[in-house]
Amino acid sequence: MSQLQQKLTLYGLTMMAVGGCIGSGIFVTPAQIAGVLPNPALFLSVWVLGGLIALSGALTLSELGGMFPGSGGVYVYLKEAYGDMAGFLYGWAILLVINTGALAGLCVAFAEYMRVFFPGISESGKTGIAALTILLLTLINMRGVHISQGLSNFFTGLKLLAITGIVIAGVFFYDPAGAPLDFSLPAQLPAQLPVLLLTGLIGVLFSMGGWHHASYMAGETIDAPRTVPKAMLLGVSIVTITYLLINFAYLRLLPIETIAHSPRVAGEAMSAVVSWGSKAVAISIALSIFGTISIYTVSAPRIYFAMAKDGIFFRQLAYVHPRWRTPVVAMLVQVAWVLAVLLYFSGLFDQIITFVTFLDIAAMGLAGAAVFVLRKKRADVHRPVRAWGYPVVPAFFVLVSAAFALNTLWERPGQALPGLGLLAAGVVVFLVLKKQRV
Repeated sequence: MSQLQQKLTLYGLTMMAVGGCIGSGIFVTPAQIAGVLPNPALFLSVWVLGGLIALSGALTLSELGGMFPGSGGVYVYLKEAYGDMAGFLYGWAILLVINTGALAGLCVAFAEYMRVFFPGISESGKTGIAALTILLLTLINMRGVHISQGLSNFFTGLKLLAITGIVIAGVFFYDPAGAPLDFSLPAQLPAQLPVLLLTGLIGVLFSMGGWHHASYMAGETIDAPRTVPKAMLLGVSIVTITYLLINFAYLRLLPIETIAHSPRVAGEAMSAVVSWGSKAVAISIALSIFGTISIYTVSAPRIYFAMAKDGIFFRQLAYVHPRWRTPVVAMLVQVAWVLAVLLYFSGLFDQIITFVTFLDIAAMGLAGAAVFVLRKKRADVHRPVRAWGYPVVPAFFVLVSAAFALNTLWERPGQALPGLGLLAAGVVVFLVLKKQRV
């Protein structure tokens, strides 16, 4: 049987971690966060908190990445710590909602930005562009991981260049009269501040999410035990610094009240500087989204591939193309489900941020707790990298992830409870597949 090829370098995997985070979120979620926290100091504080959470997660998962340098990443960590069912449920959620739902939303967002330049595109035409985008990128990325690495490097570089332009505008075109900056806290902090911070984190963690996609590609990475942890840490660090800089730039170009009511904050910020700023940002966002779609078409199928190799999913998904050395069946199954989502569930995209983030962070919290479990359960396994700050840093990541998931479940049950229903259905499917020994 053909095997996956180890061609990903540290730079390439880091660009996947960065590109997996920077999609459309940072250009649109600041409005939601400013609506919950309409104070510049609190607004930036929640981004700092999100960065610390992501960094603590990367420091925690770096130990697991070194221990289990095969394809699948978080799926493998959960399976090794809690058993086959836990790993299966993660892959199940990734396939049905987390990755495919995010992909469908990204494809629709990309098609929507195409309408900025071609206003005559109809609703059906928009759906067609979204479908063509995911099909095209899947077919391209099927032809080899070296192609995927090249695309990731190119588009992630363009994203960082575009964000640099916005940051430079914020530095040199600040108008104190138009957007006065006051970083003092309110005289009396809201009684519900912890709840507000956790609610604001929904948009922050959605924008930060994606760095762990680097772990999915471990099976195709050169010197994976050391490269995967480094790529996750570098990716999170780059994204955190980038997000703090761009949000500071937003605050220098627009009043916080304007940000709170601006679904296209990046466009409005640049329009405050130059008349063509909105168009330039639209191009940047479209390219950013396109690059993220490319990464997501590549990374998650490695989970389905690993599940099939482990014998807990359909064995056909473990097929590797003899020439391209990619899991083509797993990639085709993913794109088929994305197309189904595009055709039948497009009306649910407004809720996708909360739904996806709730399941994703809950799973990541469990993965963080796996460090504690495996320190006892698999004490004999070699650890090329050990979690920095253990046990404090991993405990911080696990506790904050749990608090976020519980707060989301309490504050937005209509968008979080379906996730639990999905997992319950996954338990049934797992038991059926186990009985049939697929």
